[in-house]
Amino acid sequence: MASHSGTGRTIPSQDHSVPNPIPRSRDRPAGANGGGRGQLGPGWFAAVMGSGIVAVAAATLPRGFPGLAGAATVVWAGTALLLAVLVCVYAGQRLLRAHAGDPVLAQFFGAPPIALLTVGAGTLLLGRRLIGVRAAVDVDWVLWSAGTVLGLAAACTVPYLMVTRHRFEPDAAFGGWLLPVVPPLVSAATGALLVPRAPAGQVRLALLLGCYAMLGVGLVAVLLVLAMVYSRLVHHDAPSGPVVPTVWIGVGALDQAVTALGALATAAPTALPAPYARGTAVAALLGGLGIWGFALLWLVLATALTVREVRKGLPFAPTWWSFIFPLGACVTATGALAARTGSQLFVWTAVVLYVLLVAAWAVVAWYSLRHATVRWGARARR
Repeated sequence: MASHSGTGRTIPSQDHSVPNPIPRSRDRPAGANGGGRGQLGPGWFAAVMGSGIVAVAAATLPRGFPGLAGAATVVWAGTALLLAVLVCVYAGQRLLRAHAGDPVLAQFFGAPPIALLTVGAGTLLLGRRLIGVRAAVDVDWVLWSAGTVLGLAAACTVPYLMVTRHRFEPDAAFGGWLLPVVPPLVSAATGALLVPRAPAGQVRLALLLGCYAMLGVGLVAVLLVLAMVYSRLVHHDAPSGPVVPTVWIGVGALDQAVTALGALATAAPTALPAPYARGTAVAALLGGLGIWGFALLWLVLATALTVREVRKGLPFAPTWWSFIFPLGACVTATGALAARTGSQLFVWTAVVLYVLLVAAWAVVAWYSLRHATVRWGARARR
C-alpha cells in the first residue's frame, strides 16, 4: 500500500537557516511498497490481508450459499501460500532497519501481523477441512501468537519512531497512519476464536481479558489517529491519486472493533461469570451498533472521495488493496450484528457487502498480478 502527503522535513534551527528537505511522501506514493528501491516493502502484505478477509468473511457470513465454503477454502489456501512466499522474500532482504527509518514504509509494519492473524483465523475456520481440527488449531495458535507479538511491537514502536525520529509536515497525516495500531484489534477479534479452545480456568480467562485489553488499546489509538486524519482532510487539500484508497483503512479499523466485540461476547460465557458474560453481550450489541454507525459515516466519506478521484482518473497502485480489507471488515462486523440481533436488515446488508467485496477483490487481484508480471518482466530484461 502507498503513502500520503507531507512526510518528513527537518525542523529549522534557531538561526533560521533553510534546511534541506527530505522528499515529501506525496512525490513517491509507491514507496510504501519498496518500489522505489526495487525491493519488496511491507505494504505488499496487504494483498494477504485482503485475500484472507475474503475467505474469513465467507466463513462468518450469516447466510450460506452452495459452493461458498469450498471456494473460500481455495482462497484461504492460496492466501496461506502467498503469505509464506512474502515472509521468505521480505525476511531475506534484511531491510527491516532501513524500512523503520523511512517515515512512509514504517507505517506499513502493521500489515505483516494482520496478514498472519487473518490467515490464522482462516486456518481455524476453513483449513480444518483440509488438515484436520487439531492441526488447524495448532497452526492458528502459532500464527495468532506471532501476529499478536508483532502487532503489539508495531503499535508501540512505530508511534515512538514518529515522535523521536521521523518529522512530519502539518498535512502529513493519512490513512496509513492507522495500520500500526490496527493489529491489536485484529488480535482481539481472532483471539476470541481461540478462547474456547484454551485450557479452562486461569489460562482461558487470561486470554479473554488480554483480548479485551487489546481491543481497548487498538480502539482508542484508532480514534486518536482518525481525528488527526480528519483534521488533515478538512484543513488541507483533499487526497488525490494512490493516496485516496488509504482513507478506507479507517472503515476497516472501526469495523474490526465491532467484530471483536461480537466475537468476544460469544466467547465470554466460557470464561466469565454469568453477570459479566451478559454484560459483554450488551456491550457487543449497543457498543457495536454505535461504532458500526460511525464506520458507516466514514464509509460514505471514503466512497465520496474515491468517486471524486475516479472521475478524474484513478491509476492503479498497490494502495488499491486498501479497499479490500476494510470491505471485508464491514462484512464481518455486519454479520456479527446480524447474529446478535437476528435482524434481516443486517443479514442482507452483509450479503450485499460480501458481493461487493468479492467483485472488488477480483479487480484488485487482477491488476496486482498484471502489475507484478510487468515489474518482474522489466527486471528480468535488465
